Amino acid sequence: QVQLVESGGGLAQPGDSLRLSCTISGGRVNWAGMGWFRQRPGDRHGMVSLLFKEGGTEYSSAVRGRFTISRDDVKNTLYLQMNNLKPEDTSVYYCNVWESGPYPPKNYWGQGTQVNVSS
Repeated sequence: QVQLVESGGGLAQPGDSLRLSCTISGGRVNWAGMGWFRQRPGDRHGMVSLLFKEGGTEYSSAVRGRFTISRDDVKNTLYLQMNNLKPEDTSVYYCNVWESGPYPPKNYWGQGTQVNVSS
């Protein structure tokens, strides 16, 4: 069974940096895209950042310019580099991978990693 495991969350102060990791294991996925999501309101559908197979990326307005999404194909790991953290970034962050195919595509979700930003 395909599994996604997030790590890297924790407690940070405003201005700090964190890097979240999402390791994909248990099988090979014919993926169309990967992304990070959070529950914090204000972002459309909770989207934080998306990475498409063709290489394109998207960021929510709240994190644009501060966060960077990337992946390591050798390690089968998705990353979210978070710089200049703000208290508003406090949330549970979830990794998601979706497959190519008809709508709605099949999705795989991780359990989430908690990020707390406060002084």
